[in-house]
Amino acid sequence: MHQASSSPPWPAATGNAATCIRALDAANSPLGPPDTWPEALRTVVDLMLTSQAQIVLFWGPQYCALYNDAYSPTIGDKHPAAMGRPGCEYWTELWDDLRPLLDRVLIGGETVAARDRPFQINRHGHMEEVFFDISYSPVRLPDGTVGGVLCIVSETTDRVNATRRLAASEVELEQRVEERTRDRNRLWQLSTDLLVVMSLEGRVIAVNPAWFATLGWKESELVGGSILDRVASPDTRAVSGELMQLAKGNAASRFECRLRHKDGSLRVLSWTAVPDDHFVHAVGRDVTALRASEQRTLHGQKMEAIGQLTGGIAHDFNNMLQGITGALEVIRRRIAIGRTQDLDRFVETAATSAQRAAALVQRLLAFSRRQSLDPRPVDVNALIRSMEELMRRSLGEQVRLCVNLTPTTVLAVGDESQLESAILNLSINARDAMPRGGDLTISTDEVVLPPSAQREIDGVLPGRYIAVRVADTGTGMTPDVLARAFDPFFTTKPIGQGTGLGLSMVYGFAQQSRGHVQIDSAPGRGTTVTLLLPRATQAAARIEAPILDPLPQGNGEFVLVVEDDPSVRLFVLEVLAQHGYRALEAADGNAALPYLIEQRLHIDLLISDVGLPGMNGRQLAEQARQYRPGLPVLFMTGYAEYALNRSEFLGEGMQMISKPFALDEFVHKLREMLRERQTAAAASVPADTAYRL
Repeated sequence: MHQASSSPPWPAATGNAATCIRALDAANSPLGPPDTWPEALRTVVDLMLTSQAQIVLFWGPQYCALYNDAYSPTIGDKHPAAMGRPGCEYWTELWDDLRPLLDRVLIGGETVAARDRPFQINRHGHMEEVFFDISYSPVRLPDGTVGGVLCIVSETTDRVNATRRLAASEVELEQRVEERTRDRNRLWQLSTDLLVVMSLEGRVIAVNPAWFATLGWKESELVGGSILDRVASPDTRAVSGELMQLAKGNAASRFECRLRHKDGSLRVLSWTAVPDDHFVHAVGRDVTALRASEQRTLHGQKMEAIGQLTGGIAHDFNNMLQGITGALEVIRRRIAIGRTQDLDRFVETAATSAQRAAALVQRLLAFSRRQSLDPRPVDVNALIRSMEELMRRSLGEQVRLCVNLTPTTVLAVGDESQLESAILNLSINARDAMPRGGDLTISTDEVVLPPSAQREIDGVLPGRYIAVRVADTGTGMTPDVLARAFDPFFTTKPIGQGTGLGLSMVYGFAQQSRGHVQIDSAPGRGTTVTLLLPRATQAAARIEAPILDPLPQGNGEFVLVVEDDPSVRLFVLEVLAQHGYRALEAADGNAALPYLIEQRLHIDLLISDVGLPGMNGRQLAEQARQYRPGLPVLFMTGYAEYALNRSEFLGEGMQMISKPFALDEFVHKLREMLRERQTAAAASVPADTAYRL
């Protein structure tokens, strides 16, 4: 018996659709087994199965369906049963709509195409409306007749639905705008406040007539433009920031900015704004006159405070100057007549008055937060214990001192000497508030301040703080006195018993240390003053108090002195000469630079005032280090806004001394800095080729 040679199964393409086609036979498809199909049909099927496009082929008068894997998801649950079956069986629900299209191609030989063609189909157990881009083309047999319809489709249901939703959304938005326009027209026509509807980006959609009354701008001149176009240039960034917050859903309250009037002037507006999904609704009130009135009031208060301050300064300084000038006049007259015995007491009187003046300056700087501080971790409990004996003597027998400290070590960041002075000031104030005696309690605690609106207004940052509380059982303060407690030179003590700078100094120290101070007091209830300082994370290295030896002499070292005040410069040069140093002098940084640049000139130390005209002392030091690396620098400061925080201001090999300074302190510091440089130089390879003058 002859055995026919076997051929590979057709179609040869891979995929689920090809597998289904290979499984067709006369029992499950009117088309019969694939190997009996006409060549034209087989050719189209081969092309269709390998295509990535969504393709379905309806063949013959029964429109038997053949399709590829890309098309099968578009008919859902109909696959795979629909493969090879007449279209009317599985496209039943849309056959009345689909059949005429297929007839136009199969019978009429037309090509049918459409975009977003709707169909009603049940492909997942329920009817749904779907959309397709379609292109139906005839497949011709060799004799020219049409054997089937090749349908290349692309489902666009998601795109059509998205377009519809967008269109509906736009209609809804327009309706909402119209509704809101009707609502606001009933109110806005009478409102004197500026009302505006904006997009989240700040595009003006609608404004009320108050805009014209307040700023001179008509609605037609504002609508469609950006609100930022009307904002004063310096306020643009702040307004943009508020718009960003509104876009995130955060309301704005009492936000102030300046808007330009049509005549070019500026108006201050206070805004309240609320966002919704698409718009910002804002109400602006013109507070220009109110703010101007407040400025006048603040200016008056400022002038009153300046008058009180200058009056207090003049009174105290005149007394101190009298002690200085009077003593010097007596000394001068006695020297003129040769009576030089017993001059020491007049010299001591002048020196004491000068020291009192220096102390007053330090208190004024503390209040204004312009004193030079050396902030470092301070063991607050240890500091209070070291002061306890001194305070018991100072408070007297009628005042009972109670020290209630935390059991664990508490470290605060601050200037130790200023903290000691603050605690002593508070204790003395408490003693004076208890003329008949009472209890004075000093306690410490660690507190955590959470964020709050009021603390933000007061400038107190949230975080961990060390609290030092000084509480008394004295007379307490009335509300009027409490409101002025921190004012400089304000005191309720009798004349001559207080300067009125104690609490103001404590306030200035706390503010400059990034802390806070608050008072709780009422008449008959006593007073509690709480000083808050930032908590330190680690202890500072222990610093031993220096033991001052007899004034050391120099060894002819060269010192460059830069000081703009001639009398101070003369004093420093005289002290240097008396103690064995050679000196060069300059009145400012520009005059000092040639000395520093000249490498043949040997300079061992730079002494510079901080507040020089033009280039300040710190900038001069930076220039000096470029030409002379490692040059020691001693800064002198009376008032230096650049040197408020010493640890941040000073670099390696730099130190600072505050004016007025004692001669022995100055000389010892010179020797200490030069000794440190000599020690460092001895540990390195000598490389000094300069010569001395």
